Amino acid sequence: MRKNIKITAAAAATAALAFGLSACGTSSDPASKSETGANADTSKALVVAASPTPHADILNFVKKNLADKEGLKLEVKEFTDYVLPNTATQNGQVDANFFQHKPYLDDFNAKQKTTIVPVVNVHLEPLGLYSNKVKDLKDIKAGQTIAVPNDTTNGGRALQLLAENGLITLKEGVGTSAKLSDITDKKGLEFKELEAATVPRALNDVDAAVINGNYAIEAKLKPGKDSIALEKAEGNPYANFLAVKDGNEKDPRVEKLAKLLNSDEVKKFIEDTYQGSIVPAFGAPAKS
Repeated sequence: MRKNIKITAAAAATAALAFGLSACGTSSDPASKSETGANADTSKALVVAASPTPHADILNFVKKNLADKEGLKLEVKEFTDYVLPNTATQNGQVDANFFQHKPYLDDFNAKQKTTIVPVVNVHLEPLGLYSNKVKDLKDIKAGQTIAVPNDTTNGGRALQLLAENGLITLKEGVGTSAKLSDITDKKGLEFKELEAATVPRALNDVDAAVINGNYAIEAKLKPGKDSIALEKAEGNPYANFLAVKDGNEKDPRVEKLAKLLNSDEVKKFIEDTYQGSIVPAFGAPAKS
């Protein structure tokens, strides 16, 4: 799941695909379409679309330190939005992606008619509430404005965080699909919906903002230290995972990468690098 320019419209995603692959990637040529799944050409590099931090950082750690030992050629292409990685995977321009959680993927597949599936969980990025103007939840008062992500799943997730911390009240049962219209008591607060990648830049313009973990880190924020409210890791459904187009899970290169992403070396890299701001989410593969 990056800062910077985020393209969210499907039409824009299609038009910008070629540019995104050439401008943001580590190679000038996109992956060519070839045999997939168990019949994939293992002599070719596995091309993975990823958000820059921490996804591409983790993949580049694997590429530099672990991939050669497994006979895996790995190529990482960075994207700064939440649309192109999935469309590129669906179209065969890349072989896999690593940037999203299951609620987002479910929503994307339903809306875009794509067939992307999770392979293995890697890490969790706790969503947090940040502010440059107040230092504690109790300092958030009626009349103040909170920025939240405008995409369906992260927006609902943000509202749940606010509700869990007593800042708003939501309709019962709305879950992670909550929208602003599902707020039954705003407690005098105002809300500003923004693209997830741009929310950190709004911190000086609003009283507080709910920011995705990856974007917080890119903005030099430390979720465990700088947030005034943070999602709990235990039982959290938002683990980020490696994903492929349905049918490509048995690609030997994908299987090798999945194994490496759940290795002790990657676990230690995540723990040492992110100091609790991002936590490993190893275990059984995510369910489709």
